[in-house]
Amino acid sequence: MRIHRSLTFWILVAIVAGGVLGHYFPDLAVSLRFVGQIFLRLIRTIVAPLLFATLVVGIAGHSDLRQVGRMGVKALVYFEVVTTLALLIGWAAISISRAGVGIALPATIDASQLPAAASRTWQDVILHIFPENLAKAVADGEILQVVVFSVIFGSALALLPEEKKRPMLAFAGSLAETMFKFTGIVMMLAPFGVGAAMAYTVGQLGVGVLVNLAKLLATFYVAVAVFVGVVLLPIAWMVRVPLGRFARAVAEPVSIAFATTSSEAALPRAMEAMERLGVPRQIVAFVMPTGYSFNLDGSTLYLSLAAMFVAQAAGVELSIGQQGVMLLTLMLTSKGVAGVPRGGLVILMGTVASFGLPAEPVFMILGIDALLDMLRTSVNVLGNCLATFVIARWEGAFEDGRGGRL
Repeated sequence: MRIHRSLTFWILVAIVAGGVLGHYFPDLAVSLRFVGQIFLRLIRTIVAPLLFATLVVGIAGHSDLRQVGRMGVKALVYFEVVTTLALLIGWAAISISRAGVGIALPATIDASQLPAAASRTWQDVILHIFPENLAKAVADGEILQVVVFSVIFGSALALLPEEKKRPMLAFAGSLAETMFKFTGIVMMLAPFGVGAAMAYTVGQLGVGVLVNLAKLLATFYVAVAVFVGVVLLPIAWMVRVPLGRFARAVAEPVSIAFATTSSEAALPRAMEAMERLGVPRQIVAFVMPTGYSFNLDGSTLYLSLAAMFVAQAAGVELSIGQQGVMLLTLMLTSKGVAGVPRGGLVILMGTVASFGLPAEPVFMILGIDALLDMLRTSVNVLGNCLATFVIARWEGAFEDGRGGRL
């Protein structure tokens, strides 16, 4: 436990040191970007084999496949309720603050600054869930596609006779343990990678970036605080989460997500943390990666807030019905989007374009998007950690860490 706290401490130190370096020596900070990229690359090599191994063991090693299906239904219901609340809180916050009203849009815009926005129908969203090639899904970082393949593979393995199932199950179990050890080795680089990522962000944007968009930034941070206090904390209280132990368990993965703006970077450590807290591996392996596509609380809150900000900045008054349709569109189009840095901008661009809103306000958001992304990614990780605990409670499977069930 002492090593775990020490690593968290050094990650937090690296965040501060990286910010200072980026402010006073921006050119040097930007040149150190490759250090953070090395760390992220190593982390991303872990994700696919870790998810495959843990899901296969969790499903094929389960004596009752009906329980897996029941757990999936409970998880999806929980995800939709919580993300809907996040969407509404973001909408209410920007409607109250009206941070976009009165903004003078820039006369000229460099379109190369924005990521390409792809228009997707609901059929495309559903189709995108299913992999056509496992290797391609792994290479493209499509977490949900890897999850779908692993669930079907694990279910097929569970249907085999015991003598045929045992060798593959043993292999998957060994692979899972190896990948957790691999994670431990890579995490030795975490303070360096996290510090370099923070230095690059500050060096690129500069501290003065908050001046023009301080109101939007404050609105988002207040909305997140309200979401955590009004939604996540009551849920934690209702399912009797040991808050002190939970806070210590999530401190490291949340700090990694905050600095790297990548949910994937925090995934292996978050899964380990929830197991240590007492959530069974099969629940962690199923709920958390699924939540990375369906339970992006921070990203959902951000999208509703940012879309309304664009409308306000453009001087477009949307009716309640139009706002409702926009929120529903955001809810659907955000599914299946990997928790990668700045991924929400693609969804935002596609949504505002579909409602005939101008792209210029999105460029303003782009100026502070890294600062927004840090918090929304942290909330994504926090919400998914809590989700594993909630489903474990519903299944009556939470271990108190002392050999008993709670």
